[in-house]
Amino acid sequence: MSKLVIVESPSKAKSIQKYLGKDYTVVSSKGHVRDLPAAKLSVDVKNDFAPKYAVIKGKEKLVKELKELADKSEAVILAADPDREGEAISWHLATLLGLDLNENNRVKFNEINKNSVINGIEKPEKIDLDLVNAQQARRILDRLVGYTLSPFISQKIRRGLSAGRVQSVAVRLVVDRENEIRAFVPEEYWTLDAKMLAPSSKKAFKAQFLGDETGKVKITNKEQSDMYLARLEDADFIAVSVKKGVRNRQPAPPFTTSTMQQEASRKLNFQARRTMKVAQELYEGIEVEGVGSVGLITYMRTDSLRISEEARAAGNDYIRNTFGANYLPEKPRYYKTKANAQDGHEAIRPTMMDLTPERVKQSLSAEQYKLYSLIWKRFMASLMANCVQDTVKAEIQGANASDKAKGKYVTFSASGYSVRFDGYTCLYESGTDEDEEAEGKLPKISEGDEIKIKELVGNQHFTQPPARYTEASLIKALEETGVGRPSTYATIISTITQREYVVREQKQLKSTELGEAITDLLKAKFPKIVNVKFTAGMETQLDTVESGETDYIKMLHEFYDDFIATVDKAKADMQGQKIKLKEDETDIKCDKCGRNMVIKTGRFGKFLACPGYPECKNTKPLVVETKATCPVCGGKIIEKKTKKGYAFYGCGNYPDCNFMTWDKPTDDLCPQCGKSLFKRKGGIVACLNEDCGFEKKAERKRKAKEE
Repeated sequence: MSKLVIVESPSKAKSIQKYLGKDYTVVSSKGHVRDLPAAKLSVDVKNDFAPKYAVIKGKEKLVKELKELADKSEAVILAADPDREGEAISWHLATLLGLDLNENNRVKFNEINKNSVINGIEKPEKIDLDLVNAQQARRILDRLVGYTLSPFISQKIRRGLSAGRVQSVAVRLVVDRENEIRAFVPEEYWTLDAKMLAPSSKKAFKAQFLGDETGKVKITNKEQSDMYLARLEDADFIAVSVKKGVRNRQPAPPFTTSTMQQEASRKLNFQARRTMKVAQELYEGIEVEGVGSVGLITYMRTDSLRISEEARAAGNDYIRNTFGANYLPEKPRYYKTKANAQDGHEAIRPTMMDLTPERVKQSLSAEQYKLYSLIWKRFMASLMANCVQDTVKAEIQGANASDKAKGKYVTFSASGYSVRFDGYTCLYESGTDEDEEAEGKLPKISEGDEIKIKELVGNQHFTQPPARYTEASLIKALEETGVGRPSTYATIISTITQREYVVREQKQLKSTELGEAITDLLKAKFPKIVNVKFTAGMETQLDTVESGETDYIKMLHEFYDDFIATVDKAKADMQGQKIKLKEDETDIKCDKCGRNMVIKTGRFGKFLACPGYPECKNTKPLVVETKATCPVCGGKIIEKKTKKGYAFYGCGNYPDCNFMTWDKPTDDLCPQCGKSLFKRKGGIVACLNEDCGFEKKAERKRKAKEE
């Protein structure tokens, strides 16, 4: 008889089976097998919140097969992912299969390679019930909030809406930022920007106005700017101070879940859900040519910056052999994990240092290669020596003859750097959320040098409102405020965008009228639910359940008793009231009564409806016309949406013409056949006329820099 090993993923099962051999049968549960049924609350609030679990619909046959395999096996080993959710999956499986919870039948793998799998199998543990209870508490909390608040806001705003314990706080962050932007009053300011020439160089360098003989000065209007420009007519400029220094730049630490999602958003334009999907594939195992099936990265749900000494030594060996010993720091660098981190796993790193991105490229999909390359380079760079830069900062004073006599002058500043030793930057540079003004390289300047002025202009600017969140900066905000946990960020953002509480405009996240209406209602009636500190405090309590310090039943009582009283009060306060959302009127006439139809939103997206409801109940699909024409019949190309909200494009003459594409139509015409061009992934613009085949790389439109 063989031993049965159950994991949650088929690809993970395939990788582990190769390492364990014929004495083991490795199968997949294909994720969760048991959950709270969605049709009802499924939590007995009068009986200490006892959950009423059931086998997930459609998995009855799988559970039966697992029971039959378990009965025939010498032993059953549960090897789901090493986190709360994996522990809960293992517990549900143990309960369904009738396993003894006091037996050591739980194993965990932080990485999927031969040594880790063999070592893990040899050291089974009991299922950690504290971990299970933390996951149960989270699941029950979310069900209590969601199934209580969702009917309330659906009744008060619009049918089919939902509210969640963590998603509502995420929406509030986006709404609050939008309100800050609306309330922002821009202030005018001016800069004096100079291009100067040093005696030793013919290439101009940039310098910025600092102030005058009174000290630093902020220029607030054109008159003030013009006054300084007048003072500097026929002025002589001298370098009065040149300060040189050395700057050490340290590499960023290896990835946590949060920082990986942020960097993949900035550098790869991956949404968080896509990042986690690809990372899961890299963790579970890839068939690498010449190596076999191997997990390329460690477990990707972590908030720890810790790495094993074995991995550090392997990484150091690679750096020493590839770049040279001088690319290693004098002392090993240790990164401090945040105080509220669970620290259950290592930071995200490659499992085998010699499996470089280029070596495995042929075995990976394009997106797997991009993410693996990011993870591999970030980890290696985190072990490497600092980048050493020589810095220089010069102060330059200008004055005409009259001002000189009075002891008056105007001061400019110029700074720059040169790289003395590239260190980790030869491999990796971290991305940022904002555009940074790059320092230039200054020519050789010495104190007392006469500086020539090549150009001097006054430029008007206005202070800018805070930037809208991007996916990367929202994840960073959630992490910094303690809302949610690394494994939940992708789901949070996916949920609030799919429900159209927040929309993406290019890479920015903007609240919708619907999201703002829900947030305003929750702030007024359920202030704790959308309070960042309260929600972060709940996360901390869940952590204490996991560590065994807090009884989760007691925690649920403390939350629910106050929560349900607030719900009852809100219902009483808003008896008979309803919040009306603004409806956009169109110029499309109702076929039945002639009124201008309005745009409404239903559970499957936007549609046209007659405003005369209930007298006139006419509705029709909302058709968004593009400027492109069909390459088959010449009809108008219209934008359509799938039930999940994904956009696709089809011919307006459907069903007579069946043309459809996922490629986005452009306003441009094909230079060969004159038909509309469409934009494909990878920045390719193509003609979809089968008789043409024209395509080219899309031209990047240079974005005007915002002042």
